[in-house]
Amino acid sequence: MQKSDRPRTPRKVTGKWLALVLALLVQAAFVAVLIFSVRWQNRKPEPITAELYAPPTKAPVIEPAPQPAPPAPPKLAVVPAPEPKVQQPDTRAADIALRARQEEERRKAVDAARKDSEKAARAQQESEDRRKLTEKKNLDEKQADARARQQRETEALRAQAEREGETRANAERDAQTRAQRGKAEADWIRSIQAKVRGNVIVPPDIAGNPEAIFEVVLLPTGEIIDVQLRKSSGVRVYDDAVQRAILKSSPLPRPERADLFQRSMTLKFRPTE
Repeated sequence: MQKSDRPRTPRKVTGKWLALVLALLVQAAFVAVLIFSVRWQNRKPEPITAELYAPPTKAPVIEPAPQPAPPAPPKLAVVPAPEPKVQQPDTRAADIALRARQEEERRKAVDAARKDSEKAARAQQESEDRRKLTEKKNLDEKQADARARQQRETEALRAQAEREGETRANAERDAQTRAQRGKAEADWIRSIQAKVRGNVIVPPDIAGNPEAIFEVVLLPTGEIIDVQLRKSSGVRVYDDAVQRAILKSSPLPRPERADLFQRSMTLKFRPTE
């Protein structure tokens, strides 16, 4: 066999370009996968299948026997990565969170309103209780004042009634005492007049029934100290006869009670008594 005259260098260059193309393809695929994985973090990227051919290893340079030209290398079948599905944002979780937040805010607003209402109700109730307590206190004070005033009035009326009763009783006693004293005095005076008349010698020719009044001063024992004519009867003879009879009647009768004694007393005499 004869050696081929084709140079060997072109074959080596063709293998290097093939390896370079394959490396670039691998890098491009890797960059694409990286971009899509960063862009869609919520979705796990689809696996990319690619068939890669490793570049041929360099064999030791041996002068082979001339061979016919090798067939063209098969084309690299590159499987394109499937287009990632656009994941629609999951709005259900956001809606649920929004509704939960709104419900929490509504609940807080309702609780705040309820607390404000309860606070206002308590304040109103406390104010109403204080008002009722004040009214009750004022009413109790008024009732206590009314009872005290009524009691004072009752006591005053009772005291007045007692004073009036005592006054009436005293008046009655005084009147009774005066009546008894007057009766005793009248009885004492009548006893004196009766004794004096027993000693009067009435003139036979006296006209009418004139009255002679004498003031007599005497001792507690009845002895007469003095006799004075205070009013003449108009008949001198009768006046003198009565004066002599008074002196003759000494001592005069004494009163039954010592407190009835009068040092000076008035005596009246008429001829026909």
